[in-house]
Amino acid sequence: MQSIRDRLETILSRLAIRAADERVYTKLYAEAARAAADASDARSKAGISHGPLDGRIVSIKDLFDVAGEPTTAGSLIHAVAAPAIRDAAIVRRLRQAGAVILGKTNMTEFAFTAIGANPHYGTPGNAADPSLIPGGSSSGAGVAVGEGTSDISIGSDTGGSVRIPASLNGVVGFKPTARRVPLTGAFPLSMTLDSIGPLARTVADCALTDAIMAGEEPSALQPASLATLRIGIPRGVLFSEAQAEVAEAFGACIDRIGRAGARAADLSIDDLIAEMRAATRRGTIASMEGAEVHADWLASGASVPVDPHVTGPLSRALAVPASAYIRTIRRRGELVAAMAERLETVDVLALPTVPMVAPSIAAMAGDEALRDRTEGLLLRNTQVANQFDLCAISLPMPGTELPAGLMLVARSGHDRHLLEISATVERLLGEG
Repeated sequence: MQSIRDRLETILSRLAIRAADERVYTKLYAEAARAAADASDARSKAGISHGPLDGRIVSIKDLFDVAGEPTTAGSLIHAVAAPAIRDAAIVRRLRQAGAVILGKTNMTEFAFTAIGANPHYGTPGNAADPSLIPGGSSSGAGVAVGEGTSDISIGSDTGGSVRIPASLNGVVGFKPTARRVPLTGAFPLSMTLDSIGPLARTVADCALTDAIMAGEEPSALQPASLATLRIGIPRGVLFSEAQAEVAEAFGACIDRIGRAGARAADLSIDDLIAEMRAATRRGTIASMEGAEVHADWLASGASVPVDPHVTGPLSRALAVPASAYIRTIRRRGELVAAMAERLETVDVLALPTVPMVAPSIAAMAGDEALRDRTEGLLLRNTQVANQFDLCAISLPMPGTELPAGLMLVARSGHDRHLLEISATVERLLGEG
């Protein structure tokens, strides 16, 4: 059997070949990773294990603190910030579990946009085709797992930032219920909506990683029965403008799950989505809370360039009065409760993660109106889970030429149940 060290060296060799044009990783911890791999191999020889993540090669998004270095969060502003005093909480837990942390992955500046572009550190090419966008904001995370340079990558998800790159790069991406995984040492975007989740090749790897990051004892998922599964399909606004191949692949997935015994029925949530849009008309929660995080440099002006797709929305949100923000948060609480009640009749919602496959990087760079429209479509379906305090997962969806995702969404706190259902659906979709 190949040693962890040998696997690591294979990956480091791949990365060394493209070092001059590296855009997936912003930093590599080659020597520390070698030491961690050697320690894992030594434990294995001695019959000792730190658990199911021992020796797994993991990368982390460039917004998690690593002791002794600044946390750039995809920006030039923080490239010269004071170094972190200690590792982020999830980094400590991953190290304790024996994970081999290879490096930090690229991201959109301040985790704010969904295309996956970064004007400072470059835009990672999609794992399926490097001329296509990776999706964001956890852009490098999706590509790293998709191309096989990480077994598991850790991202953050405020409006879809784990699930969008998972969908576009053909991997699994899990967004847990907010506050399930500690945010300590993660550069914030929105204290209300931020959550930390894994991207991996399988639901099982996502579940193990999620448990370790949440401080739980990892255990194997129990198979869920599809015979009793109740699926709600939120047809309406979330299905509009879907590309034909994505819509057809989704329909085929639901048919296959139905033949295995699950009951699928339409469940409209358009009214709640419309009310959430009305509640956030003055400013989205992410932009208003993000504006507070960045208030100092927004008010005085940044000393280095900042992505204009970030500064524009944040500057506008900074002008929204506190009374409007408080009203939005209060109304959101009411709508979260209404959604929880609406979902009591189903186990999961099912819908396309995003209504498209990845477009080209060149098209996004050359047409601002197209970029804005694409950004809105990429976020439209995924942000529902964040806005309404739900948990959600994106699974690779068979039947499309380029990667696309099937999203399953469950009620707040039903993370384990969602993962068990997802593992069963994953197995079913992988057959044949």
